[in-house]
Amino acid sequence: MTSRIPDDSRGPRDQGAAQDQLTGEELAALVDGLAGLPYDGEAVDQRTHALQTAWLATQAGADDELVVAAALHDIGRARPVRAEHPGLPHELAGAEFARRRLSERAAWVIAQHVPAKRYLVATDPAYHALLSRVSIASLKVQGGPMDEREVAEFAAHPLASDAVALRRWDDAAKDPDGPQLPMPALLAAHARCFAAREV
Repeated sequence: MTSRIPDDSRGPRDQGAAQDQLTGEELAALVDGLAGLPYDGEAVDQRTHALQTAWLATQAGADDELVVAAALHDIGRARPVRAEHPGLPHELAGAEFARRRLSERAAWVIAQHVPAKRYLVATDPAYHALLSRVSIASLKVQGGPMDEREVAEFAAHPLASDAVALRRWDDAAKDPDGPQLPMPALLAAHARCFAAREV
């Protein structure tokens, strides 16, 4: 079933200010804090995975807000975020963090990157073959492919295409030798996001 969080993100490019905007220093510390944190048996740690996902987002031409969301899509696994939201699945913990520190759009996309896998398995016959062994195993725990009602509900959301794009970058960002977005580039994207909201 699609993960549920309070939804104030119906606009396709909602840029409402976060309650407590994340600083660049805090962003760097959060991402660097993922170094060495295992990624469910994948060949990369959480920091490498985060920066590879962000790099893939930039290569796809994603806007700055989506690049930052890509870097932080698994931030619910970070120790400080887990401590703030004990017991929540990582996508919902990350979404609650993003809602408070980034934006509603980032929160929705982060919350939906897990349901987006279920959506793609249900709608793209070639997608399942792209999943890693670990991702296939977690799919079963996450509920398997969406049913027709869930597919329609997910697809109707104006940010569904962002969540699907993030999911595809997420799946591809598991190469220990793959390129990563340099931290200065991520921090610059983050700074531009907040600068744009102040104009």
